[in-house]
Amino acid sequence: MSGTRFLVVFSCAAMAAGPLAAQTPSSRSPSLTIAQAVDEAVAHNLSLFAQRASLSIAEAAAITARLRPNPVFSFSADHLDLLGTHFDASNSGGPPEIAWRVDVPVERGGKREARIVVASIARSAAEAQVADFMRVLKRDVTLACIDVLSAKATRALVADILGAFQGLARVNAARAAAGSISPFESTRSQVAMLQFRSTVVRADLDLAAASARLRTLLGRAPLDSIDITDDLALPDGLAETDVAPLEELALTSRPDLQALQRTEARTSADLRLQEAIGKIDYSIGAEYRRQQGMAGKSNSLGFFFSTPLPLSNRNQGEIARAGAEHEQTAREIAARRAEIVSEVRTAYHEYVTTKDLVSEMKRDLLTPAASAREISAYTYRAGGSTLLELLDAQRVFNDTMQSYVDAQANLRRAGSRLNAAVATEVVP
Repeated sequence: MSGTRFLVVFSCAAMAAGPLAAQTPSSRSPSLTIAQAVDEAVAHNLSLFAQRASLSIAEAAAITARLRPNPVFSFSADHLDLLGTHFDASNSGGPPEIAWRVDVPVERGGKREARIVVASIARSAAEAQVADFMRVLKRDVTLACIDVLSAKATRALVADILGAFQGLARVNAARAAAGSISPFESTRSQVAMLQFRSTVVRADLDLAAASARLRTLLGRAPLDSIDITDDLALPDGLAETDVAPLEELALTSRPDLQALQRTEARTSADLRLQEAIGKIDYSIGAEYRRQQGMAGKSNSLGFFFSTPLPLSNRNQGEIARAGAEHEQTAREIAARRAEIVSEVRTAYHEYVTTKDLVSEMKRDLLTPAASAREISAYTYRAGGSTLLELLDAQRVFNDTMQSYVDAQANLRRAGSRLNAAVATEVVP
């Protein structure tokens, strides 16, 4: 009779653990799918707001580039009799003069057009940088969601196992009271149950930490509750079976590479701008002058032309700097292309390897581990094995299920990293 009660409690403990897992704070939070979490992060992430400000900065630089140099207005009043000399025939002083003058700078070498081109390309590069920030943000949010799903699955698993240990402790306490087993064996089952409670506490802490990281990425308040409702298992596999097309796709889609390519175009345009700046500009002016002397009054006009003599400064340093930056960016592009190819290959290998591992574990480990635990429980109930053997079978089952949960989470992470490496959703 006591063995029958043990079997009922041990078998139903996992079913009773569902409400225990449902009592976690995340189950009471507003639920989101991974796609909804990514959309929320794009709309509310604080770092993305700061990154988007670079577009306004680039637009302001474009406005500055389109401006023309201002003309210069001058006014002068000269030879004024403010000291009481009294200009007259005896001192031949004066006459007082009043003049208005306007000088207009004339840019040469297409400086304004070159500035506009540089500013336009710089804004395009800023857009690519924002797009790359969003690519990384989406990857980070997806990984944070997967961490939450993994922590939830682990929490549910350990809650099920804790329920089984609690059922075992209750049955053994009843069996010890009935004299079927020794009190020492009942105490050992109680100790095993209490030891496993620490695993549940760690699972709760891991879930809280994962939720906190996700809240930060979503731009939520620290006390807001959140829950991810997607399934941890990956729904579909990778449509592409060869890594070479993924590499080509990444080289054409990655916004960080596009940002570098646009930066290279900007440095080339900046080189042309600095060469244009090296060409001297002119300044053309006109002046109206009025004189009021003893012999009468006169009006006169004057015209002026000025230009610096490029004997020393021909903007050689900035031209050399722009050329060096252009060469540096070209090398950075080559390095980034190599990094992208390596990143895609690594992510693809990780995904394929982890996918095979999940399939093998599902096919070869889950059923034998569950069967071993059931057989061990039946044998222990019939008195054919010891408590240590039962606990060992339970430990193997625990490790197997936890490894399977971790493998599923790693597969989702590998798919997310592959999508980020390619900058396209190749893994659903």
